[in-house]
Amino acid sequence: MTHVFTSSVVDHPIEVVWAAIRDFNGLPDWNPNVTASHIEDGRPSDAVGCVRNFTLVGGGKLREQLLALSDLDHSCTYSILESPMPLENYIATLRCLPITDGARTYVEWVADFDCPPEEEAGLIESIGQDVFQASFEALKSKL
Repeated sequence: MTHVFTSSVVDHPIEVVWAAIRDFNGLPDWNPNVTASHIEDGRPSDAVGCVRNFTLVGGGKLREQLLALSDLDHSCTYSILESPMPLENYIATLRCLPITDGARTYVEWVADFDCPPEEEAGLIESIGQDVFQASFEALKSKL
């Protein structure tokens, strides 16, 4: 199993950060790498089990299923159902924690998945930097 962990600090209180990322269908609102997104079957975007179907800049398409959402823990967990990346059994959690020194927020994104051994290093770099860290930077710019 391959493991990716990325973290950052956002200079806004947790309530502001969580409000921006809580919406499972809200990626296009704060992430410029996502051009369009919709929740399949008209389900609410905070309903566990809902599936978001989204398109990336460059045309890549992904389908992800919300597995858990906690306003108490400020976290969401999801799986990838379909992706152009060569991976399987992908489960990720995005979590926010308050930093009381300065009303900032610690954010972390963790993913575990299976992939061909020859793809592992590239996927760790791509997911960790091009997806997770780039998303954190986009969120900081948006807020």
